[in-house]
Amino acid sequence: MTLKKQLIEWRRDFHQYPELGFLEMRTASIVANTLESFGIDFKIGKEVMNPDFTMGKPSEEATQQHYEWAKAHGAIDKYLEQVKDGYTGIVATIDSKKTGPTVAFRVDMDALPIFEAEDNDHFPVKEGFRSKNTEMHACGHDVHTAIGLGLAKLLSEQINELNGKVKIIFQPAEEGTRGARSMTEAGVVDDVDYFVASHIGTGIPMNHVLGSNNGFLATSKLDITFKGRSSHAGGNPEEGKNAMLAAANAVINLNAIPRHSGGATRVNVGELHAGSSRNAIADFATLKAEIRGTTSEINDYMQNYAESIIKGAAQMFQVDYTIDVVGAGKSAKGNTELAQIVIDAAKNNNLETTLEEAKPSGSEDATFFINRVQDKGGLATYTIFGTDLAAGHHNERFDVNEDSMEPAVLTLLETAKRLTKQ
Repeated sequence: MTLKKQLIEWRRDFHQYPELGFLEMRTASIVANTLESFGIDFKIGKEVMNPDFTMGKPSEEATQQHYEWAKAHGAIDKYLEQVKDGYTGIVATIDSKKTGPTVAFRVDMDALPIFEAEDNDHFPVKEGFRSKNTEMHACGHDVHTAIGLGLAKLLSEQINELNGKVKIIFQPAEEGTRGARSMTEAGVVDDVDYFVASHIGTGIPMNHVLGSNNGFLATSKLDITFKGRSSHAGGNPEEGKNAMLAAANAVINLNAIPRHSGGATRVNVGELHAGSSRNAIADFATLKAEIRGTTSEINDYMQNYAESIIKGAAQMFQVDYTIDVVGAGKSAKGNTELAQIVIDAAKNNNLETTLEEAKPSGSEDATFFINRVQDKGGLATYTIFGTDLAAGHHNERFDVNEDSMEPAVLTLLETAKRLTKQ
């Protein structure tokens, strides 16, 4: 089978069986089994994830339910048992046994809670690989996982052309910026000299590669709960403690946080759920919010201000509150000299290229890897592989041009060869 056909086969399989963050059990088991078939050493689960730094992990009940689903939908039993608790990360290592640097590539595996379009003109519907779940690969992580496996295959076949080591990090739970921190705290990049994270799409044209001295907004994802006391709204309203009013007050004032002169800030409350009856004082309310800042310091400013507002709202309406940080990303800036090497590798594969300093707009938890590698004296960057998109990311009609996968693999392969000979 040609590389292109193999990549498409992998991608379409993952696309049909999308899994949310920390539930990528079927995906991880297939990745592990495929790596084993290539003769590649790897570590999996808690070997490469520190449970103390796992944010926003699903409940034990949800994890067990998904384990049963994965078992019934093609997971490889041998490796499913190693990820059944939701620690689904994998790090493959291709070791040349020769002196040289350690290079790492990050790919992510998780899907989104989006119901995929069912229209007949939607390509995955036409070709028979639409999601079989209520979730969907609406950001291209199915493509990333396939690219990671394709890279692993070629590296294992061409190991004699390498020096040093190459790691491929298959990361869970990028959505919500949740998975990278636990892998970073497990030390998976502590020995890495060069780190490259990559993504498909994001508006970059087909057959084009963006290598960048990247910037990312730092972010915190907050789950907020207010707990009050219910009472009859007509008969005894004074006996109630209104959690809904505390939540509404918090929403308004979170959006009134003074902006910071040091850089851009963002705040958004995306969900608010409260109460249970028209004629009862609401005894509970939950918010899902996020804040961002150009730097980690500005994000800390936003988070501290947000926490004081939430505390004040709770005190005003005499209710209790909790704040859980369920996701986080740091600010980061890639190394131009490393981005240039990726660009040169792309040119070697006849791709158009751009090297630029990107304006920060989004967030990525690959920043935990980037910062750790740089703190230890290494170089790191983030690369975008262009493709044709049927719709934007996180859209029910999202789809990519599958012809973009093979050039991405070949570019990363060439990057690995060049870096291991530095």
